[in-house]
Amino acid sequence: MAGFLGDCRMPVKIHTLLVVESPAKAKTIERYLGPGYTVAASMGHLIDLPKSRLAIDVDDDFEPEYITVRGKAKILKNLLSLAKKAGHVLLASDNDREGEAISYHLRNAMLKKEPSLKIERIVFNEITPSAIQESLKSAGEVELTKVDAQKARRVLDRLVGYNLSPLLWKKVKNGLSAGRVQSVALRLICDREAEVESFIAEEYWTLEAEFKKGRSVFR
Repeated sequence: MAGFLGDCRMPVKIHTLLVVESPAKAKTIERYLGPGYTVAASMGHLIDLPKSRLAIDVDDDFEPEYITVRGKAKILKNLLSLAKKAGHVLLASDNDREGEAISYHLRNAMLKKEPSLKIERIVFNEITPSAIQESLKSAGEVELTKVDAQKARRVLDRLVGYNLSPLLWKKVKNGLSAGRVQSVALRLICDREAEVESFIAEEYWTLEAEFKKGRSVFR
């Protein structure tokens, strides 16, 4: 990829930063891509809800209040620095809702520092030269529907677990937890167990008969 600076007619190579989640993946992919690419790892989520408070504005459409994850500030700073030096950024976090959210928040942080930076999203399901090259051909935008799905799940998890778990510690036992999924599953199990315990066996019979009329047999 090439571009021009001002009136200069000499081509300038555009360096590309590619961001994945895993450091192990980063090393392998950088070896596949070769010169012109820097591959770095985000080490998972860089922006998330704080652990110390609810961080959901229930009066403002349940808007989450995100912060830089504790211990990840240096990683974020390094990625922002690498992005500033590059002319092009490819976000290649995992191909799922969490991965999409990681790319979304990282994209926003980069654009806040460098509004004109070209940022694209790529996805691949295997770490092979062919899969990576194919993903480069279909680079696109962050999928906001996936981001919204992850955001909704995160908010629901926080609203349920953050409020109910402390109540369990106080009323039942320390260390117990409540959750959007586990609490419903536990209720289903408890209801089924109650049905089993209250079941009263009753004697019953099953009758089978065979009737014949001419050459026809009926059961």
